[in-house]
Amino acid sequence: MRQIAGFGLLAGSSAHDRVWLRTLILIRWLAICGQLAAITLVSEGFGFDLPLGLCFLAVGASVIVNLVVTVVFPGNRRLSETGALLSLLFDTAQLGFLVYVTGGLTNPFALLFIAPVTISASVLSVGPTLILGAVSIAAVSLLAQFNHPITMQSGAALEIPQLFNFGFWAAIVVGILFLGIYARRIARESRALSDALLATQMALAREQKLTDLGGVVAAAAHELGTPLATIKLVSAELMDELSDQPELLADARLIREQADRCRDILRGMGRAGNDDLQLRQTPLSALLREAAEPHLNRGKELIFEQAPGNDAAAGKGREPLVRRRPEIIHGLRNLIQNAVDFAQSRVWIRYSWNEREILLSIVDDGPGYPPNIINRIGDPFVRERRSDQDLTHRPEYEGMGLGLFIAKTLLERTGASLTFTNAHDPFQPGTDRNGRSGALVELRWKSADLLAPSTQPGAANAPIPI
Repeated sequence: MRQIAGFGLLAGSSAHDRVWLRTLILIRWLAICGQLAAITLVSEGFGFDLPLGLCFLAVGASVIVNLVVTVVFPGNRRLSETGALLSLLFDTAQLGFLVYVTGGLTNPFALLFIAPVTISASVLSVGPTLILGAVSIAAVSLLAQFNHPITMQSGAALEIPQLFNFGFWAAIVVGILFLGIYARRIARESRALSDALLATQMALAREQKLTDLGGVVAAAAHELGTPLATIKLVSAELMDELSDQPELLADARLIREQADRCRDILRGMGRAGNDDLQLRQTPLSALLREAAEPHLNRGKELIFEQAPGNDAAAGKGREPLVRRRPEIIHGLRNLIQNAVDFAQSRVWIRYSWNEREILLSIVDDGPGYPPNIINRIGDPFVRERRSDQDLTHRPEYEGMGLGLFIAKTLLERTGASLTFTNAHDPFQPGTDRNGRSGALVELRWKSADLLAPSTQPGAANAPIPI
């Protein structure tokens, strides 16, 4: 882990520069106003004898720091982790001094020690949060023993029983620990989800570009057809006029041949353009094979099966044409890749359909999903600690669950319902469904969500013209 400013616990990464300086300045101004109001109310309204000079010294220090920071640095500046930690440490120290001169833990505003730790846990990494939490707990512990007691106008000191003093200390320490851990967990999950959704959008955009490429090629072929025809016509006329000049005639003939070559190239590329129905719809089995194509030669056998009892087996219609959408191809490809990665030797891709829905299952003969994470499959950045067995079967694998999250997100956008489980039945020892003992992913679409627009559920499908 990289070191910054000599703090071994601080990780220097631009990814952590999430704290706006103006946000901390605004929070500090709010704290200053609250502190001034509390000091005035306690001193003038309730008649307590406070050391106003020391109190205003602490508040004045915050005012000076805020003014200096506002003048020196632009408000849109993002603080590094070190800068944010130093700012929060100053706020903790200022609060500690103010609480010290106003009764220690008998001051109910000592609860505010929780605030800097919660902010750090929400936006900073573990290192700064641990440092700030340790400083806050140490400050609270010292204030429980050493403080300047508050006195009434009569001169009597305001004291509380030691049991209450310990209770206040315990409550603040528990609050720092609990809220710090809670805020850290929520913020980490939120950032993980945001990063995973960004990766999903990038994957979908990349797949969409590949799909749109055929349309671009078709448009280019159409637009360039007229200029090429003109070049071919002019070159033919030049050949007639230059029949008595062999060198120039050869150049004109070369121009005509190259124009013909360009026409043939664009014609061939244009076959994959927008006029090709394969870009918009394809048979279900062809879609599955296209999704599995990158993993066909990875040393594992991929078996495609039609489930018995579907409409095709019953003679009610041919294999349906489904929408050829980038989300479906990329999502299925990720699921198949995960199955191939963990399979011992085989992966089964089983599909069926009827008038109401289209069903698909992907199962392998590997070890299956670990029981302790099976309920979190599909969440981003879910990974198991690597074991020696993982290193043997999957060297250099650093799975983070992001692929399954992307696949689940993309496929659910198309109307799919996904179920992650293990194929092996733990209540029937010795049965493995003909070797299918690994992870099982079941997908279910309503027919209307997946079938191509020209295809009616249960009706015969016309062949795709090519």
